[in-house]
Amino acid sequence: MAKKTMVPQHIAIIMDGNGRWAKQRGLLRIFGHKQGAKVAKNIIRACDKAGVRFLTLYTFSTENWKRPKPEVNFLMQLLEKSLKKEVQNLMENNVRFMTIGRINGLPKKVQQVMQGIKEKTKKNTGFTLILAFNYGGRLELVDAALSLAKDIKSGRIPPDKVNEEIFSQYLYTKGIPDPELLIRTSGEMRLSNFMPWQLCYSELYVTKKFWPDFTEADLKQAIEDYKNRERRFGAV
Repeated sequence: MAKKTMVPQHIAIIMDGNGRWAKQRGLLRIFGHKQGAKVAKNIIRACDKAGVRFLTLYTFSTENWKRPKPEVNFLMQLLEKSLKKEVQNLMENNVRFMTIGRINGLPKKVQQVMQGIKEKTKKNTGFTLILAFNYGGRLELVDAALSLAKDIKSGRIPPDKVNEEIFSQYLYTKGIPDPELLIRTSGEMRLSNFMPWQLCYSELYVTKKFWPDFTEADLKQAIEDYKNRERRFGAV
């Protein structure tokens, strides 16, 4: 098996285990989220340094609204504060900030902060950071199908011309390459409604470590594991 020398162009991460990390230490769940945010900051920098071009972080799913209201409110406040604090670093490091998900379902303040940073960083040409927030994979497919149906009805797209390439242009990730590597922490062996279309051919790397314990060394190990895999895409 030939060893790949290139790092994955796009890494996606399911950052799982903040609550369990806190529980093990007798702490409230919010402390796990605080530590998780610090780890995310470190891993973003580590990915950029490693030569990764796109990083998608599964930050808040559509199912996460079922959590206790105080925890949800804290997560929204944490996101808003973290983004405001990091915007200057994004600009200094030529990072483009993007989001995927139903952003219009978030609190107005969070929407405004996100939109402002996306606008401010849209001309940056380096590393691209993508937050999947209020994101659900099945809802993304529904939204894509609805948008495509409108264009078919209006005559913009002939129905017999629809193929995988056309459909992918209606996803939240239009213009972004599919992830070559998915990392999931906490040892859970499932996608949890995360990017079902885009992850079809991604390599999966699962670690039992909770997200607050994930380090740059763990990231490097995941990338090295990826390099040693043979990607055949159905061929021999």
